[in-house]
Amino acid sequence: MNPFISLGLAIVTGVLFGKLMNKFKVPAVAGYILGGLILGVSGFNVLSPDMIDKMSFINDFALSIISFNIGAELEISIIKKLGKSIFVIAFFEAMGAFVLVTSVSYLISKNLAMSLILGAISSATAPAATVMVLREYNARGPLTSTLLGVVAVDDAISLIIYAMAASVAKVFTNHDIISVNRVLLLPLKEIALSVTVGAIFGIGLAYLLKISKRETEMLPFIIGMLLMVDGLATQFNLSPLMTTMAMGIMITNISSHKNKAFDSLEKFSPPIVAAFFILAGSRLNIAFIPQIGLLGVAYLLVRMIGKILGATAGATISKAPLVVKKYIGLGLLSQVGVAVGLAITVGREFPGTDLGNMVVTILLATTIATEIIGPVLTKYAVFKAGETNI
Repeated sequence: MNPFISLGLAIVTGVLFGKLMNKFKVPAVAGYILGGLILGVSGFNVLSPDMIDKMSFINDFALSIISFNIGAELEISIIKKLGKSIFVIAFFEAMGAFVLVTSVSYLISKNLAMSLILGAISSATAPAATVMVLREYNARGPLTSTLLGVVAVDDAISLIIYAMAASVAKVFTNHDIISVNRVLLLPLKEIALSVTVGAIFGIGLAYLLKISKRETEMLPFIIGMLLMVDGLATQFNLSPLMTTMAMGIMITNISSHKNKAFDSLEKFSPPIVAAFFILAGSRLNIAFIPQIGLLGVAYLLVRMIGKILGATAGATISKAPLVVKKYIGLGLLSQVGVAVGLAITVGREFPGTDLGNMVVTILLATTIATEIIGPVLTKYAVFKAGETNI
């Protein structure tokens, strides 16, 4: 098959499985992942690894749309109202997962380098599945706003944690030298530059939206700017997620045409976002599951515990609304996209080592579980919070 046939078949299959999951009161994203599993390396191999690589640009584009939409939710008024709790919750949920997973992994493996890498990766929360569930059920309210803010901030915190942990791990595996510049200053520089670039392009996009005569002109401007910002971020080793999110934040706060702009993108994006989850599911190989052993099971369970306990602690300390304290942790468990991306990063930074192979195996195996459990628990949280509008 050529990429067009494969992608078309994937989208149709994924959406059909999404509708099937809806009949069982399960979010559609779980059906997309399941459809990808069946068509991918774990099933009929219609989406082979080579074919998935050919279509990898779709993943980047979908993530840029998702992070742009996250930025759309972060108006200054909301940030002022929830700002403190967003940052405190994000810090505690990321650190909760990092500390618990690192500690338990070391108790099991006695390998500090591997434990640090697993802990660092566990701190990351993929925004894609969470955002998709919130949009599917048209969720609105303090829990929804806090969730969107936390998954946005989490990316920056996890980037710093991973950079620090990877630098220390390399001392044990590659005998590298730890430096303040490498561990702290470079990650902070990457974050600052990413936000600055996104903000500048956001101002430019706001002007283009202003001079648009019709809504049909807005969408090409938005898509073109998203592609440029994503490409620039990739070219200059910035964070594509943070640049496009910053652009979305600028639009929602300075553009008088923001509602029309985001509405037009929302009508365009469903097949792109669906393809992202289907391709992510197609990468997952269930043959890895028996190989992860006690360490993999511990990673899966302890990460969830760390996220939930950390988020609850952060919500309590920051005096967030009661509904946020009760349910915030349940919306932070998904890891697809981030897990796949970090697995590739680990394999590149620790080539030919047992550490790289083991981390990749654990990540790809446990992601299958988190992508079924995560969306279901996110749905449960917003329904219990009474923030759905369907």
